[in-house]
Amino acid sequence: MVLRFTLRQLEYLVAVGEYGSVTEAAERVNVSAPSVSAAISQLEREFGITLFVRRHAHGLSLTQAGRSFVEQARHVLGEAAKFNALSNELTGQVRGPLHVACLVTFAQAVIPALRRAFSDAYPDVDFFQYERDHARILEGLRMARFDIALSYDLDIPADMEFHELAVLPPYAVLHEDHPLAGRPEVTVEELAAHPMILLDLPYSSAYFLSLFREAGLAPHIVERTRDMSVMRAMVANRFGYSIANIRPVSTYALDGGRLNFVSLAGNLRPMRMGIIAMRGASPALTVRRFIDFCSERIRGMGMDLPVCADDTQEEKGTS
Repeated sequence: MVLRFTLRQLEYLVAVGEYGSVTEAAERVNVSAPSVSAAISQLEREFGITLFVRRHAHGLSLTQAGRSFVEQARHVLGEAAKFNALSNELTGQVRGPLHVACLVTFAQAVIPALRRAFSDAYPDVDFFQYERDHARILEGLRMARFDIALSYDLDIPADMEFHELAVLPPYAVLHEDHPLAGRPEVTVEELAAHPMILLDLPYSSAYFLSLFREAGLAPHIVERTRDMSVMRAMVANRFGYSIANIRPVSTYALDGGRLNFVSLAGNLRPMRMGIIAMRGASPALTVRRFIDFCSERIRGMGMDLPVCADDTQEEKGTS
């Protein structure tokens, strides 16, 4: 018996397996939810296997067989993508899918501009972007869900390599009437006595706290948030200061509150923004072109990266 299925159906299967929701998967692959649902049902009928357990109001959960099928589907899709890569290498054309992950905190400002410029230069590339925290970026690279990622040099595993694009010293985020606002620079010793709003994300929070720990201090944390915009709004509304690494273009929080950005004095470790890829991999032509493109665009911006304040944010990534 010949089994009939398409690569598109496997793509939908993987998306539903990752998101646990037909609706969210449909949004990611840019098709209607009924199309995704029909594809899953057809795969189950074709193979005679239940891939998901449907739970009313709680999405879908992979069965044991479903988990095995999703992993095999990823493998098949990866092998199929090699045809595109081989064709591009032979013809010198930059085209086909490109899956790029980006740390959520600066994704909102970095990725749209990069994507627009790259898509204009290479219109035959199907660009897929993913905003994730640092931990999920590393996981996605290992699972080959992403071709490449933009993040910080935070605990890069031995099986990956980091290509630096920009060095980003830390700075204090203050409300406009804060007693330390308006100064050319402040020290962590001066900040430690004031209430702090900590951007509490994997990896990034440890970095922020290390700035105080290395000075023998502990900050006075009064609030924690995993959302960059909430942190900025909390600061603008005088609940405390925070620390970030990427200076935003706007000095206003989303609710209209005014912010003030002051450099931190001292020999403090900066964050380094760059590209993360699997070590030893031979990237396809499209990926290599995007790496070169990022190097030119971001390095050309220098220290005044016009990106949204701060380092790692969750699912929307890490710093």
